[in-house]
This record gives sequence, structure tokens and C-alpha cells, in this order.
Amino acid sequence: MLDTRRNISLACALSALAGYVDGIGYLYLGGLFVSFMSGNSTRMGVNLAQGQWMNAAEAFGVIALFVIGAAVGSLMVLGRGVHRQPWVLLVEALLLVAAGLADVFGMPNTAIAAIVLAMGLENAVFQIEGGGGLGVTYVTGALVKVGQLVAAALTSGARWGWVSNLLLWAALVAGSVCGALAYYWINLAAIWFAAGGALALSAIVAVTVHR
Repeated sequence: MLDTRRNISLACALSALAGYVDGIGYLYLGGLFVSFMSGNSTRMGVNLAQGQWMNAAEAFGVIALFVIGAAVGSLMVLGRGVHRQPWVLLVEALLLVAAGLADVFGMPNTAIAAIVLAMGLENAVFQIEGGGGLGVTYVTGALVKVGQLVAAALTSGARWGWVSNLLLWAALVAGSVCGALAYYWINLAAIWFAAGGALALSAIVAVTVHR
């Protein structure tokens, strides 16, 4: 997936967008994530062990919405070839716009639901036939790849093969910093910047696909 400059740039942009949104969601939800379901799964397990049923149910609800978003994204890309990416990004942007509007009208729970769906959907951008692909809203796999490719570089493999995965991680971290700062500035309304970013990416990808 990270085999061309175009794909690396797009993946990093999407990772930064996910980090930005996740920073907002994490602060608003008080420790739950909107794009990192491993963390939410651990939180749910701990809450179940502690008998905190409502907190566990909240974590499970976020996980379920993320899975639904991922399923919708997969349905969108199946059979659409190279033209799938701008459509997925456009729907993601519309979901983030819906989140912004829900916040304006005093429906923060609806806003969070739309955000989580958008994050699940985003992972379909690099989906390949059969359901595999590159996850861009979480970077555990990218960090594993960094370690593996560093080892390969030390044993006569590609010297800089690990850099693209490291950039993916760095983009998410940078995005989360920006998301947290924006949240402290204007609260959940910070999601409008993410909506604009997703819309811009959709347009850029549409142009590059046709080229």
C-alpha cells in the first residue's frame, strides 16, 4: 500500500485526520477513543471486571458504531475500482459535517456517533479485494512494521523501507496534538476543521485518480 509517494502522502493525511478527530473524541468522551478500538476494547474489559456496566456499554456502543462504519465503507468500495477513494472520502466528509451540525443543534451524542461512523468508514480508502488493506485510523500495525522493517534493514533488506510506516505514526500523533488544541479552543465545534479537511482530500483524490 505504501509503495508510491501518492499513497504515502494520502495515508499520512488520513492518519493525521484520524489523529485530529481522535484527540477531540478522547477529550470529549473522557478517555474513550473514536478511532482506536483496541483501547476501547481494553476499557470495556476493565469496566466489566469492575462492574461498571454503563461505562462498558458506552465503550461497546462506540465499538459497534465503528464496525458499522467499516462495513459501510467496505460496501462502498466493492466493485468500484480506482474511483472508490474519493467517494469514501466524500461520505466521510458528509458524516463529519453532520457531526458539526448535530453539535450546533445541541445533540452531542449524535455528533459523536457520526464521528465514529466516519472513522470506521475511513479505513476503506485503501481496502483491497477480499477485505484486507491498510488501516489509517490506528497505527499499532504501522509500528510493528517499523520494527520488522528496521530488522530487515539491518539484515541486508531495504535500508529505508521503515520510514513510510514511521511517517504514518508521526502523522497520527501530530493530528492528535492539533485536535486536542482545537478542542480546548472551541470544544466539539473543532470537528468542522476535520470536515473541511476530508472534503478537500476527497477533491484532491478525485483529481489525481482521473489523472
